[in-house]
Amino acid sequence: MENLIFSLNASLPIFFTMLLGYFFRYTGLMDEMFVKKMNKFVFRAALPVLLFQDLATVDFRSAWDIRFVLFCFLATLISILAVSGFSMFLRDRSIQGEFIQASYRSSAAILGIAFIQNIYGGAGMAPLMIVATVPLYNIIAVVVLTVMKPERGRLGRQMFLDTMKGIATNPILLGILAGIAWSLLGLPVPVIMEKTMKNVAVLATPLGLMAMGAAFDRKKAGEKLWPALAATFIKLVLLAAVFLPIAVGMGFVREKLVAILVMLGSATTVSSYIMAKSMGHEGTLTSSVVMLTTFCSAFTLTGWLYLLRTLGLV
Repeated sequence: MENLIFSLNASLPIFFTMLLGYFFRYTGLMDEMFVKKMNKFVFRAALPVLLFQDLATVDFRSAWDIRFVLFCFLATLISILAVSGFSMFLRDRSIQGEFIQASYRSSAAILGIAFIQNIYGGAGMAPLMIVATVPLYNIIAVVVLTVMKPERGRLGRQMFLDTMKGIATNPILLGILAGIAWSLLGLPVPVIMEKTMKNVAVLATPLGLMAMGAAFDRKKAGEKLWPALAATFIKLVLLAAVFLPIAVGMGFVREKLVAILVMLGSATTVSSYIMAKSMGHEGTLTSSVVMLTTFCSAFTLTGWLYLLRTLGLV
């Protein structure tokens, strides 16, 4: 019961913040232009600062575990390749990029640390899981969303150059690279800089969630219900069912296993919607998957955690 209450406390406020955005749009407090500006601000400023802040303050050297990092990286990469294969069965190819991203991309940075802290009282292996997965999440997302735009043309030299330019100038990737470099160089984070970053970074999640809710279209979401349900099943159940037994077989337990669980089976991150919308995609499928996985993960994560505790693994 305690685990269920924790999961509900972690996920339902996110879900209700999305509903607030929908309510504000319905009542006219937010209009389409305002929502577009919010998405742009989160994508270009708040989210890159949040990722920089998360990574710049991680001490990678003291907690480095190459075996754990490689497992997280390879499990994520294989998941992406598998989901890309599943996406070939979609009738509507215009949503292929959104489907791939929404099916693999977890709320690792935000939910991961909170989940592990609640169980063990500290961040545990979450920072290493983040460095093994978050850069890969974002690099692949930029590639997929650039190559698989709804109006994409044939793959050629110009498309390749546009894709490379999109990767090189993506604000989220620049934030990640800057954060990793800052940490590896051992540079201090002055108090003034830390507080200023925090003031900007704290805006990323609530503004992104409300923008998503405000842009939510019930009619379009209904048209994409089956792809959304498929992506939700993959995100919350299938990936964890495949890779958790492998992780246990490799000897990962306690904090490491919980970090892997969050990596595999947590809700699709809100930043996936921000990226999809900002890179020329409709965003309806992504917002539907984020809402479904956010609500359902309170129960699926609790179920996985209960199973692992019953087996004496966490």
